[in-house]
Amino acid sequence: MPRRALRKIDPTLELSRYLKLPADLPRHWDAVTLFDRAAPLEIEVGSGKGLFLHSAASMNPDHDFLGIEIATKYARFAAARVAGSGLKNAVMVHGDAQPIFADLLPDNSIAAVHVYFPDPWWKKRHEKRKVLNERFVKQVERVLVPGGSLHYWTDVLDRFEATLELLAKETTLDGPLDVPERAPEHDLDYRTHFERRTRLAALPVYRAEFRKCDL
Repeated sequence: MPRRALRKIDPTLELSRYLKLPADLPRHWDAVTLFDRAAPLEIEVGSGKGLFLHSAASMNPDHDFLGIEIATKYARFAAARVAGSGLKNAVMVHGDAQPIFADLLPDNSIAAVHVYFPDPWWKKRHEKRKVLNERFVKQVERVLVPGGSLHYWTDVLDRFEATLELLAKETTLDGPLDVPERAPEHDLDYRTHFERRTRLAALPVYRAEFRKCDL
């Protein structure tokens, strides 16, 4: 199912506070630099159109949310989405999550990592492009605070099963924990646009949560 074209961004929106590049992030990590406060920080890898980032930041004002999106047009669209609502606890980064995790995020610093409907990269030669690879799941475990969680959803069963095996092999995260499906309360009451499209098409969504053991 092809993606719909993105709506045009309001040209009057000021995105400088909401849209960053990896070079704009603090070299010696300090989330206060981005959000002007100290609060639990959650990261979404692959924010797409920004539905989760916007909804989560709106519903959890005591947490800060950092979205990372490698596609330029989607990073800008997601930033415009949170900017249009004036949210102060959400920032988008246009870049690759892998070096951001490896080079910038310190140990035990992130309350939750969210990975929803990542590109399955079907071809064997594209295996290294998968987000949840051997190196990255170890980085996720490293940066999570004790008791922090990894949320992983997909509509591709074989990728789901392979990722659960990978996490069991390469990390000591507790899981998979079941994540029950709930009925939406309105048309955009879904975790992401991909979840909405998948469920409207009456197709299954595979969900799991993992938690880092308390020290």
